Amino acid sequence: MKTLKYIAILATFFLISSASARNIEIRIMQTSDIHGNFYPYDFITGHGSDGSLARVATAVTEARENGKMPLILLDNGDILQGQPTAYYYNYVDTASRHLAAEMLNFIGYDAATVGNHDMETGTKVLKRYASDCAMPVLGANIIDKRTGNPAFQPYKIINHDGIRIAVLGLITPAIPAWLPETLWEGLRFDDMEETAQKWLPIIKQRHNPHAIIGLFHSGQSGNILAGHKENASVEVAKNVPGFDIVMMGHDHRRENRKIANIARDSVLIINPANNANTIASVIMTFNVNEHGNVTGKTVKGNLLDMSGYKPDSAFVKKFATQKETVKNYVSQTIGTINKTISTREAFFGPSEFVDLIHTLQLAITGADISMAAPLSYDASIPAGTITMADMFSLYKYENLLYVMELKGKEIKGYLEESYGKWTNQMKSPNDNLLLFKQKVQSGDKSRSTLLYPSYNFDSAAGIIYEVDVTKPKGSRVTIKSMADGSAFNPEKTYRVALNSYRGNGGGELLTNGAGIEHSRLKERIVYSTDRDLRHYLAEYISAQKEITPKKLNHWKFVPEKWVVPASERDIRLLFNR
Repeated sequence: MKTLKYIAILATFFLISSASARNIEIRIMQTSDIHGNFYPYDFITGHGSDGSLARVATAVTEARENGKMPLILLDNGDILQGQPTAYYYNYVDTASRHLAAEMLNFIGYDAATVGNHDMETGTKVLKRYASDCAMPVLGANIIDKRTGNPAFQPYKIINHDGIRIAVLGLITPAIPAWLPETLWEGLRFDDMEETAQKWLPIIKQRHNPHAIIGLFHSGQSGNILAGHKENASVEVAKNVPGFDIVMMGHDHRRENRKIANIARDSVLIINPANNANTIASVIMTFNVNEHGNVTGKTVKGNLLDMSGYKPDSAFVKKFATQKETVKNYVSQTIGTINKTISTREAFFGPSEFVDLIHTLQLAITGADISMAAPLSYDASIPAGTITMADMFSLYKYENLLYVMELKGKEIKGYLEESYGKWTNQMKSPNDNLLLFKQKVQSGDKSRSTLLYPSYNFDSAAGIIYEVDVTKPKGSRVTIKSMADGSAFNPEKTYRVALNSYRGNGGGELLTNGAGIEHSRLKERIVYSTDRDLRHYLAEYISAQKEITPKKLNHWKFVPEKWVVPASERDIRLLFNR
């Protein structure tokens, strides 16, 4: 009997203990690289679009209303560039509260980070956006040179049901490789891994969190630019023990997998890519004992496709006035163009599209030579009226326009690097002209992808040259003369018009190609516009009233008997037509 009584008491004890122990689930949702895609409408093309914050609002509302768990909502930067919605509230209407901040506040975000394209707007715009946000905008490795402290809040602690979750925000430190210092004056960008090593012990000592999330505007891995690791998220996840989740961005690549860090702990790395077409959704489950202590936790990540979600009606109604304001802005007439132009032919030789940019850059600056690339993979401007919306097709980014002094031999090296990224070395007539990363058969639903982005495919105007694609990288370009027939001198210094991304080292055409040290690039800049190049292009077109695009034909691929049929094959692969 005593034995039975003892068993009954023991059973009762375990029942009471197990009844007080519980599991707590918390959902974390992340957007990244929204690039101004606030509405389910593309203000550049005038058509409906996938993704958008309007659809994210629906997914978030459903998660809050239908879920039995608290929700943490995070944005990972690059929200202030891309669609005219962002541009308008960055530079045109600077008196209103920033639309991006208003939308994040309406949806109820808990924290955000700074992206490189947010930094590209300049500190005045960025600080305005951050101050308009109801939640903190994080950036532990964006340092105020004057104080030595972070210029933005480094982390945030979020509490739900007694569970403390820390969110540490970091940005890719490669900003100086892309942006002029005038846009980030007074700041520096520290190494991500070193910054994480500094802040994790501080966070643990001060707050003893139950979980730590890295919110990093940086891709998985790769690229050393101007001495900075551009994409270091996986390195940080592996080399700095303590993170349960690393939420990535910047490289526009979907990812959802677990890796082991150096302490052999599991870390979820997840990336929803760009344009709010997908969002990251992570469920963390915490095992809590009868004393309230966390004894274990699990992490499960998922990527949610937004195409199945309807735009949130409350969101659409709330921001309907701003939508109409931006639609009116992009509908403004700039001038007219008497021929349809497209970036498609720019991959295979001179094109009216890129040569229009060359013509305008030379006219605006009076430079000897212009450098420009097809910034958009597949953009076009139809014949007829040119609107402000078309200007976003003509010029995708908010780059400044520079004039730099380069020697003739540096210009040749610059072009060698460009065409080395652009073209394959053809060893037979059946080879590809373009340098593909992946090829698919013509007619496949997916398209072939290039090894390097097209915004690094700079051609030149103002000089006459050939590109022999049968030769190896570094020896393909032969410059024959200046465009006016005068001699081209490798030792002469020329004034070259190009964008600020390139002038600050972007794409490494000036460093790896021209052989100029990154620290010396600033010395070569003799002129810079105060506003973005798109503004001056619109101004010039407006003054001209009518534009007649034409090919300058200052360069060509050779041998043509190989190049012409290869171009016909490659355009089918590249554009699936």
